[in-house]
Amino acid sequence: MSRFSDHEKEQIRSQLIEAGRELFAQFGFDRTRISDLTAKADIGTSTFYQFFDSKEELYFRVLLCEREDLEKKIAETVAEGETPREEVQLVLKTTFDEVQSNPLISALIVEGELRELQDRLEESEAEEAFVKKQSSNVNLTFSERWAELDSFRYDDPDLIGQMFTSLVFTVRSQNAPVGSSEEISYNQVEDALIETIVDGLFTDS
Repeated sequence: MSRFSDHEKEQIRSQLIEAGRELFAQFGFDRTRISDLTAKADIGTSTFYQFFDSKEELYFRVLLCEREDLEKKIAETVAEGETPREEVQLVLKTTFDEVQSNPLISALIVEGELRELQDRLEESEAEEAFVKKQSSNVNLTFSERWAELDSFRYDDPDLIGQMFTSLVFTVRSQNAPVGSSEEISYNQVEDALIETIVDGLFTDS
């Protein structure tokens, strides 16, 4: 087994994660081979197994990184909102945009692949502690704070989180016909949908 310094280990692990983010996004999990990942990271195939037990484990960590980045982006965007209504609009808009533009975010939220991978990896005793510590349902943030508002229609944070996650499925309609008029774009439909959702979530509309 090759010996690496702590700095080299950290660097190689980061390279593999970045390679995974690029290749999984471009080709998907099934079509990405370990040899593709190691070639991208410029390491030998045997070296891969010094850092990850399987392609599934690397994919799991890639999705965790994507989730953390999404949560950070949402938090930064929502900080610009001056009212709870604006916060909800920004959460929905940011999440819709990310699902449309990032195949890994789509896999994470729409396909629920993080949960599926969790179930697979929990079968491995070596992974169980890591999975329990790092994995959770993909619920959009801020649900608990909104649930406490008198003006918000729902007071169950879990329901709010699951409802918002379900709404993300609407972005799958972006390539579907939205009507007979070619002048109506998907963005117009999405904006109108978000406005309608926000109006329905608050009792002071």
